[in-house]
Amino acid sequence: MVNTRSDGGRAGVRKASGRPRDARIDEAVPEAVMEILNEVGYGSLTLEAVAARAGTSKPALRRRWRSRQHLVVSALARIIGTTPTPDTGCTHCDLIAGIGTLSEAFTSTVGRRALPALVADLANDPRLEKEFKDTFFQPRRATTAEALRRGIDRGDIRPEADIDLLLDMLASTTYYRVLFGHLPITPELAEDVVSVVMAGIATRRWRDEHDPSGVEAGE
Repeated sequence: MVNTRSDGGRAGVRKASGRPRDARIDEAVPEAVMEILNEVGYGSLTLEAVAARAGTSKPALRRRWRSRQHLVVSALARIIGTTPTPDTGCTHCDLIAGIGTLSEAFTSTVGRRALPALVADLANDPRLEKEFKDTFFQPRRATTAEALRRGIDRGDIRPEADIDLLLDMLASTTYYRVLFGHLPITPELAEDVVSVVMAGIATRRWRDEHDPSGVEAGE
């Protein structure tokens, strides 16, 4: 039987439409966003300025991001990173490194210039809030949660420890100082925060190995 289909019998095969995604734009745009935020702040950032700095066009940005707010969220996730907590075999070292990357990121001008205003915009835009949580907040939080669970498995952290509460405690000092600017984010902040938290959740074995003062905080 002769095949008379106009598609030559290739039903279900679709040709790719449109131009291929430009990887160069994906690299250049986040860097341009962070540079402009540092120079003029969140309120003065425009799609036109980002497009000019990144060597692209406003329509190209619109095809990838719904708004300049979504552009900022994407840039934060790409530049600051979403998987910062390492696995070195040392629980408190991992936590210090993870929280330390957050502190380092927000000691720049972009922290005070972008985060408070962006957080305010989240309250009025559920889609933006979801993107912020899905692409930046939750991935970072998940890696720190894994570090805490590894600490439990190693016998460094008490097994009944409340992981969600610990995650809030570890990161909140940095966010609080960024949002209100009442105290600086110092290079020692991450280590100080982790030391305080570990003093409350560490097992006796961990304290015996790492606390030369011999102060006990319970089992």
